[in-house]
Amino acid sequence: MARSPADPVALLTELVAEPSVSGAEGAAVHCLVRHLHRLGFAARVDEAGNAVGEIGDPDGPTVMLLGHIDTVPGDLPVLRRGELLYGRGTVDAKGPLAAMAVAASRAAARGVPARLLVVGAVDEEGLSRGARHLAGGPAPDAVVIGEPSGVDGVVLGYKGILRFRYDVTRPAVHTSSPEEKATEVAAEFWSALRDHLAGECSDGPYFEQVRPALVSWSGDIEHAELDISCRLPPGFDTDALLARLRRDARGGRITVVERTEAVRSPRSDPVARALTRAIRDHGLRPVPKVKLGSSDMNVVAPRWNVPVAAYGPGDAGLDHTDREHLDLRDYRRAIDVLTDALGLLAESLAAPVQAPAGAGRKTGVLR
Repeated sequence: MARSPADPVALLTELVAEPSVSGAEGAAVHCLVRHLHRLGFAARVDEAGNAVGEIGDPDGPTVMLLGHIDTVPGDLPVLRRGELLYGRGTVDAKGPLAAMAVAASRAAARGVPARLLVVGAVDEEGLSRGARHLAGGPAPDAVVIGEPSGVDGVVLGYKGILRFRYDVTRPAVHTSSPEEKATEVAAEFWSALRDHLAGECSDGPYFEQVRPALVSWSGDIEHAELDISCRLPPGFDTDALLARLRRDARGGRITVVERTEAVRSPRSDPVARALTRAIRDHGLRPVPKVKLGSSDMNVVAPRWNVPVAAYGPGDAGLDHTDREHLDLRDYRRAIDVLTDALGLLAESLAAPVQAPAGAGRKTGVLR
């Protein structure tokens, strides 16, 4: 398919201008599909509502560039002030997604020997419906997750999440009664959970700790409800925590709303290595990172077990804020980094796999 010249900033601006709160991403998805066609992709909308574009060598290893197109709520005006573009999604995560689309198009134009799939997934800010649909399909040979890492950062891991609801009921009594009230039971439950996790998981780096967050609290003497979110480190025994919560529920009910395990790639991961080298080749000092939140990497990495790391322009500290904006200089540099990294990654995936000493030499893509 012939490619037409594309202005990366115009692509990003148009994408950001299309509202796409989780569950209402349709207009933005079709906007991205149109731009993917202009960039030379064979593009479509899949069964889950994701935008999917394919370009490059159909006989090469498959590299998926997985970003998300949905945003949290917030009606921010889209405006440009010099080299700063303001608007909901500029950082989280339409900036990284647009950078991946442009970079894949440029890498294909260079003849990179890989089949490149760019996906704008839906519902990442919700329950990752788009990524879960993808995870049920064939595994690519490697995945680049599009999330804000900063132009010099490579994200190797994300914490998991356990989000649950606690409901408790008690008989109606007068406020002067010594009988326990539902609100009191809920307060004691929350306090006990905080104390337990502080005692069990308070040492070491913050990434290795579990810190619960009380998302919402409602209730009265007869009924109380808590919405609690716990961010989980790699290797955490979620089943044991759930068993303890149910033992301590005092007649209340625990309902799991979301459960996603933590993920972490080694620095030797082929995707991380390719990104690191490309960052260095562009005169920057690579910074490996881990994130306290979660992403679609948590969904696909455990299912596919292939090389994976996250990269994208933007300051993650601006995620979900009314100050969300992207430095377009970093956006352009990230496109250059990604373009080079895709070439390096394709080479490493096609390289012979080194067998242990004394064994026969094998060839094929890295798994």
